[in-house]
Amino acid sequence: MAEKIDRQEVKHVADLAKLSFDDAALDKITPQLEEIIDLFTDLQKVDTDGVEPMYSPTTEHSVLREDKGVRSGQRDELLANAPETHDGLIKVPAIIDESEDGE
Repeated sequence: MAEKIDRQEVKHVADLAKLSFDDAALDKITPQLEEIIDLFTDLQKVDTDGVEPMYSPTTEHSVLREDKGVRSGQRDELLANAPETHDGLIKVPAIIDESEDGE
């Protein structure tokens, strides 16, 4: 079992995280955090020699569809919803104006 943590340590960490707990919450959280730390202590004891690192617990590949544009034939309807258009495109305000005249 890991070294016990006390309410003061929990309160200190909570203060660092800009969290505040009343006494009842501290009494509840402290043993929960002790259990979590004990779990990590148990995991450190597991022999992982020869175990290949992995980035996913499954061998499944992405089930998402390929991101591909599809012609919908709805251009005019979509442009009708835009507040302002120009030459068949949606016109948006400039975020960075590098022109000398400010337009």
